[in-house]
Order: sequence, then structure tokens, then C-alpha cells
Amino acid sequence: MALKYYPQRNLWSHKGQFGYVLIIGGSKQYSGSPVFNGLAALRSGADLITIAGPRRAMDIAASFAPDIITYPLDNELELKHVPKILALAKNFHSLIIGGGLNRSKKTCQAIRKIIKDTNLPIVVDAEAIRAIAEKPEIIKKRKAIITPHIEEFRILTGEKVKPEIKDRKEKVKKWADKLETTILLKGHVDVISDGKKVALNKTGSYFMTKGGFGDTLSGICGTLLARNIEPFEAAQAAAYINGRAGELAGKKYGEGVLASDVFEFLPLILKKDGRK
Repeated sequence: MALKYYPQRNLWSHKGQFGYVLIIGGSKQYSGSPVFNGLAALRSGADLITIAGPRRAMDIAASFAPDIITYPLDNELELKHVPKILALAKNFHSLIIGGGLNRSKKTCQAIRKIIKDTNLPIVVDAEAIRAIAEKPEIIKKRKAIITPHIEEFRILTGEKVKPEIKDRKEKVKKWADKLETTILLKGHVDVISDGKKVALNKTGSYFMTKGGFGDTLSGICGTLLARNIEPFEAAQAAAYINGRAGELAGKKYGEGVLASDVFEFLPLILKKDGRK
């Protein structure tokens, strides 16, 4: 199913046809999350990514790979940055927000303002999940994927999930319906729902406990949304692709696997249909 979103390209394909992804993330302490978002988006087929965040995080990101375009802010994200970010967003096809941002009141206000005022399809992760938990109505009826782990799901909904798949399916579907959006609950088995249907993804590895694997998932979600794929389908495909790449990385590196090892295997997963 995932590979149907990667058809054979026309010989006259050009930059821009396959998605521009804007990423808002990073802080003085955390610079890795938006890099994982960006490189996973590129490795899963996006044509171009730009990361907006605090200058220190952006300097690190820009030095990590020449493929990364950065938009440095003078300090941690706050409301004064929102007009420029919204103007920048007009040049993109999807938005990923949350990875590595801090938890200050000012940053949470800015996150909510960006989500409320942009028309882009959105991947809401990490600190952005905490921010919208205060005003969940801003995500209703939006073309969005929320990607919580179990603690972020509790913060968002007030409900704890059990290890049993039945419990997870019921709660994810209930809250996706209440919030009128798509939720991808990460775990040994990923549970995905748009409030009407529920899907399970069983790819992945028990070595994918290192920080960053959720960020690579968000990056792939962002690419698929940028290709105008509906959130429920995009979330399923992204979970499968990220999990399969993680399986191969875990098989090669075992306990020493890093989230960045996924970048090595994403192109292999996407070539499995025999394309040249």
C-alpha cells in the first residue's frame, strides 16, 4: 500500500512536483529533532525542506548537511516570529511542527497561533502536541496527523492507554473522532485512526527505542502530506516505511542502532517495487 504513493516518475519531472516541506522545531538545547524531520522527508522523496527555529539549532542543522535549508530565528520561537513564519509557509506544501521546541508559555502560544492560522496540511508532534492540548479545538477538521507516544496521548486526551491493542484501538478512534483529525499512536504496534476507520502497523524493531525515530516518522508523514495524500492514508504509509527502515537498521546495527541509520535504508524500502 505504501509504495502506491511512489509511482514511476515522468522523465520531465521537476523540482516542486514532489513536495516542499516546512519544519518548525529546535531549541537551544535540542537541535537534532528537526534535522531528523528534514532528512527523513528528503530521503522519503520530498524535493526541498526548510527548517525554522532558534539560531543555535539552525547553525547546527545547516552544518549537518548541505541539503538542509534553514531559517534562523533570533531566539526561541514566540509570537513575534509568527507573521514571518506564516509568510514563509506560503511557499510550502506541508508543515511539521513540534520537534525539539521548548515548553515555555511563549513558545506554546506561538505554536497554537501557527497551527490556527496556516492552511497547510500539518504533522503535529512532540511539544506541539502539548501546546494544542490546552486548546484542542484548533486542530478540528484540519488536514493533520498527530503523532503521540503514550505519554503525549495522555497529555492530549487525559486518558492512559494500556498495552492491549483493543484498548488502544478504542481510545485512538474515540479521540480521533472527537478531535476530527488523524491520530497515529506510536508503539510496538502503531495504531492509526481518522475517527471512522482504524489501521494497525506492525513494522518496526525493539531496537527503535533511541531518540529520533519518532522524528523520522514525522518527516515521512510530512512528505506524504506534501504530495496531497489524505492524512489517514499518509499516516499508514509513513508508519510502514519508517518501521521497515528501522527493522533493517536494527538488523544491521543491533543495540548500537541510531535513528539517523534510518536514512541509509529509506531509499531501499522505496525501491522494492523494482523501479530503476
